[in-house]
Amino acid sequence: MRTYRSARPLAAGLAAGAMLLLAGCSSTLGDSSGGGDGGKDQSASGSCSLYPAARKSFDKAESLPTSWTGPTTGPKAAGGKFVVYVSTDERNGGAHGVGQGVREAAKAIGWRFQLIDGKGTVSDQAAALNQAVALKPDGIVLGSVDAAGQKDAIRRATAQGIEVVGWHSAARPGPIADPEVFTNLSTDPAVIGRATSDWVIATSHCRAGVVILTDSQYEIARLKADAMRKRIKECGECSMLETTEVPIADVSQRMPQLITSLVQRYKGKLTHVIGINDGYFDYTASSLRSAGVQPDRLHFGGQDGTKAAFQRIASGDYQQATVPEPLNLQGWQAVDELNRAFTGKKPSGFAPPVHVVVAGNVHKAGGDEGSYDPPNGYRDRYRAIWGR
Repeated sequence: MRTYRSARPLAAGLAAGAMLLLAGCSSTLGDSSGGGDGGKDQSASGSCSLYPAARKSFDKAESLPTSWTGPTTGPKAAGGKFVVYVSTDERNGGAHGVGQGVREAAKAIGWRFQLIDGKGTVSDQAAALNQAVALKPDGIVLGSVDAAGQKDAIRRATAQGIEVVGWHSAARPGPIADPEVFTNLSTDPAVIGRATSDWVIATSHCRAGVVILTDSQYEIARLKADAMRKRIKECGECSMLETTEVPIADVSQRMPQLITSLVQRYKGKLTHVIGINDGYFDYTASSLRSAGVQPDRLHFGGQDGTKAAFQRIASGDYQQATVPEPLNLQGWQAVDELNRAFTGKKPSGFAPPVHVVVAGNVHKAGGDEGSYDPPNGYRDRYRAIWGR
């Protein structure tokens, strides 16, 4: 992990604060494993009225979904189609993972596939979409490209009869009216936010001091953060310390100093930092080690389920939980939704159930090298629908 210059002056002066944090955390945390059955019946949770509901919710989300809850009927494969996947940024693990799923599913259904990288900027994404439209495909899948921010290009596409499906292209799942997007694929952000907070409440036995990290320029981030904050506040024994705005684009510069500042500010009160994205925790470990904060005393919970997050959870490196999206499955779903659009059918309305990855199940997630790929037979299910 790279050490940033901005973190060094603070780290040296935080030893006393870090030691106070360690002392405070050791007396306030319950089940520090972040998962499994440890500590479920500890008497410390007896005074917490929200604990039973949070524990039940977390236990359900922690279980790996093995049953298929998606569509079982739909149109047979439309032949000879060409689909273009426009990625917001191929360096983004989520967008990249969905694109790989679209590629795999397009081959399975018998369609031609092409990927165009939006390279992480609004202007490059606009250029990528314009390039996609110029290719005259039958369908375009938006990989976390904001539909509202690319209205003009999407309108040009639909005016030419090109069907558009989005992944994380709006704050909520379902069809988008303007610009016209057949459907947007996502787990409900409020459900993700609540699941993150239920993990905090259940594994801390209602004795958590929480900071939330968000980037409110994105509506989906606001919805996640609002749900997290509301749930923590419902836990009367928990402490909702603050919500902090950290633009995703600035995490590498801001997080090393911010995390040490939070340690100093809240000393023994801070036990959990939860964020709307796993990327917040890519740049924190060096600063915390310099400040003497041990991984079992400050717990991170993220969202999206990046490869780096899986690795941190598996090794016990501060991060203990993430709420991932089943990226490859959603790539297959995007192809199925396009097939429904091509044949004049309605969207399937499918939203995968929420899942929380912790140390106890991280090696059972079903993907390669740190990804969430639920073992629910979705490939065979979609092939059966398509007649492939």
